[in-house]
Amino acid sequence: MPLADWFLSHEERDNPSSRVDAILDDGDASWTPGNHVRPIVHGADYFAELAERIKAMGEGDRIYFVDWRGDPDEHLNEDGDTLLDVLVAALGRGADVRALLWRSHWRKLGFHSERAFELGRAIEEAGGQCLRDMRVRTAGAHHQKFVVLRHRDDSRRDVAYVGGIDLCHSRRDDADHGGDPQPLKIAAEYGPNPAWHDVQVGISGPAVHDVETTFRERWEDTTPLTSNPGRRLASWLQAEDQTPKPLGEQWPPPPPVEGGHDAVQLARTYPKILPKPYDFAPDGERTIALGNAKAMSRARRLVYVEDQYLWGPQVGEHFASVLRERPDLRLVIVLPVLPDLDGTVARTTQWHARLLALEPILEAGGDRVAVFGLTNSKGLPVYVHSKVCIIDDRWASVGSDNLNRRSWTSDSEIAAFVMDDRVDALADDEPGPRDGFPLRLRRMLCAEHLGLPEEEVPDDPDELFELLVGSAAALDEWYAAGAAPQPEGVRRVVAKVKGRRRHTPWTRKRARGRAAGAAAAWLERSGASAERPPGQLRHLAAPTLTRVQRLWAERLYDVFDPDGTIGRDETIEELTSPKR
Repeated sequence: MPLADWFLSHEERDNPSSRVDAILDDGDASWTPGNHVRPIVHGADYFAELAERIKAMGEGDRIYFVDWRGDPDEHLNEDGDTLLDVLVAALGRGADVRALLWRSHWRKLGFHSERAFELGRAIEEAGGQCLRDMRVRTAGAHHQKFVVLRHRDDSRRDVAYVGGIDLCHSRRDDADHGGDPQPLKIAAEYGPNPAWHDVQVGISGPAVHDVETTFRERWEDTTPLTSNPGRRLASWLQAEDQTPKPLGEQWPPPPPVEGGHDAVQLARTYPKILPKPYDFAPDGERTIALGNAKAMSRARRLVYVEDQYLWGPQVGEHFASVLRERPDLRLVIVLPVLPDLDGTVARTTQWHARLLALEPILEAGGDRVAVFGLTNSKGLPVYVHSKVCIIDDRWASVGSDNLNRRSWTSDSEIAAFVMDDRVDALADDEPGPRDGFPLRLRRMLCAEHLGLPEEEVPDDPDELFELLVGSAAALDEWYAAGAAPQPEGVRRVVAKVKGRRRHTPWTRKRARGRAAGAAAAWLERSGASAERPPGQLRHLAAPTLTRVQRLWAERLYDVFDPDGTIGRDETIEELTSPKR
């Protein structure tokens, strides 16, 4: 089964202006072999490793990072080291620190431009450079989250981190899902310290160079950081640096990792922006959508998905079309129990967006599709922020991209597609290597959700599917034993606060307290009847909306999930349809 059947070719990448593939020795390959890729599940583990590695960096070493949000005071470990602490200390030892953060929208809309400004100002005062980047489509965002650590004297220590974890509040959670002690306030039903599930990967080997090239392309782009006159004036009044300083010559790629079998293809989303497009993607880039579509065309047994959103009819058809053609294919989807936003307008629109995706999937797959949410040991929902897709334990994608239109066409995104190069020698019906990255990642995620040791998680797709379904059913029944009649599914846990008005910080705080109290009461009643089954999985039904709700939510859907193909030759349907 050649890797070329799964990965995009140079031609299929359709962005000749990018330098990401420029140094590859094989003229036909557009992926980088010889790497070791590690799954890092949970922000607490990622942050602690990041702090430790940066603390070991010194004179001449390079620290480059890109993020959607950066909070300078976010603690990275139990010692209390903050993001700003470790970066400033590295600058003091002679390291070169550079960063690009999304400038963000107006703070009155709930965004965070000021925090990016604070982090940038502090880094610059210490001798580095951190810029706010607004080179996006109207209403778009820079959503990439990655870090590159390169060492002047020992490239074998180089590492790149790619995934869904921002360097900000609320992300430092662990397997117990008690939440980050520095929370961001999301929907009240998640309680005072929202539990957070997320995934990052650590890449060692030559593909570090590819991730660094993505940083350099944005940093060295000649398009001004913002073309908005108001924002340019604000930057001038605040004496904000808007001119990237030269990075210095890019070092060669790190050597292949001894025993490294992971082939990595870096995929991105960039829109075509106006008035001046990106130098490195003048017509935009769609390799995330194209790469997902090509890999889905190979699916045979099991597709495992974790996603923050899963929105829109095109995303639904992306999966549904393969489910129709492959009667043995099963699909597992892990989503947030509830949207992250309060309020009738935002929540109903997000429910509608989810319905648009789930309806064709459930119609095509029936009982071959299982949709789950997660709850923690306190009975509160866990917010799923991960962006993971694993196909037949052979191909895996981990990145910043969600399954929606804006991630595949409109916002800037990055994803690592990973395959074990040993599958080149296997037939289609042979199992992949048991120590290959896709299987290791899937096993790690399912072990947590099932409450089992990793070695007890089945590799057989059908056996795993039945185990996941049974685990969720057992936990649903256990919660039902302690509940009076309530709405179906996991909403039983949060029904006490659902639908109440939460327009002020005080009433929101009270609602979060009520959510925690209601969950604790449920646990007490259920625990009195039987021991809690292991695991976190709860069955999720498709949202229920009235016809009127769907009519007005459809009018707002384009605001939440813009289509970046407008003005281009291709459509979102063409990008996301599995190619056969």
